[in-house]
Amino acid sequence: MITVTPLPPKGHYEVRMSGRIREDDYEDRLIPALDKAIEEHDRIRVLTIIEDDAEFSIGAMLDDAELGMRHWKGFDRVAVVGKPGWMMRLVRGFSPVMPCPVRTFAPGQEDDARRWLQESLGAMHQTDLGDGVLHVQLVGKLDPAVMEEEERDMDAFVRANPRFRLLLDLTEFDGWQGLAALNQHFRIARNHYDLIDKAAVVGKASWQKLAARGLGRLSGAEVKHFDPDDLDAAKTWIKS
Repeated sequence: MITVTPLPPKGHYEVRMSGRIREDDYEDRLIPALDKAIEEHDRIRVLTIIEDDAEFSIGAMLDDAELGMRHWKGFDRVAVVGKPGWMMRLVRGFSPVMPCPVRTFAPGQEDDARRWLQESLGAMHQTDLGDGVLHVQLVGKLDPAVMEEEERDMDAFVRANPRFRLLLDLTEFDGWQGLAALNQHFRIARNHYDLIDKAAVVGKASWQKLAARGLGRLSGAEVKHFDPDDLDAAKTWIKS
């Protein structure tokens, strides 16, 4: 049996699975409910609770895979609560290639799962420093919702500054939450890299130094890497 219950805030849902889960449970209950939810909210966050007695038929598993593929961009974050077993191992195994953040929780951790669904995992701060200089700071792990919102703000800045200088602070950046966020990040870069006249990249990780060199080659702009302690020097350089 499958039940789907809306949760606060808007766009959050609880999916509870118990007993024998058959193909018609997906086709008659889960799929129509999530289709409607995604149509209404565009992206949703889902708490899935798999009860101890839940058993899945082959048909149900195929419907589950079909649902995920059909709404590849419709899920913003998914938390799965269940006992250790093959299903939870399957969820964890596929989570790195999912388009959204996916995290598993043990039975009894429903409240932790709800908090995780609501908390902010990362942020992208944009500050107009004047004279065509944009300061972008990436913090934590970015999810698709953050990237989509900030892309609109960057588009507005670029409309006002057709050519600009970029100060990119990666000091507290931990990566992306899912493939959708990574894809959006590349899309932002693709849409704006050739408008950059000069860029300063601040960070300590070795890949961030490589990213600075790659940005320079890609954009043809003057790009320089700075260590985190040299943020003020980076600001002075980018404005010069």
